[in-house]
Amino acid sequence: MQLTAPATGRTEAPARTRDADGMAVASFILGLLGLLVLNLFLGPIAIALAAVSLWRGTARRGRAYLGLALGVADLAVLLIAIQVSNTVSWSL
Repeated sequence: MQLTAPATGRTEAPARTRDADGMAVASFILGLLGLLVLNLFLGPIAIALAAVSLWRGTARRGRAYLGLALGVADLAVLLIAIQVSNTVSWSL
């Protein structure tokens, strides 16, 4: 549903879609950042934001799916690093 601004005639996305688009972008950024640091925390947050933005019907579906994939990759990288180093934490 598009709303038309009375003075300008431009169409604006509803606030719910705009919030979902922001969550999709945030999930992508947090998932990407999580590959380097704090993947235990940023991975699940990226997954949750991507899922909520897809549920709300974001226009940035590709970015949401990338955020979802990167969130899962964050957790996979953490598990691999834990297995290789035989510790609960890891560092480069």
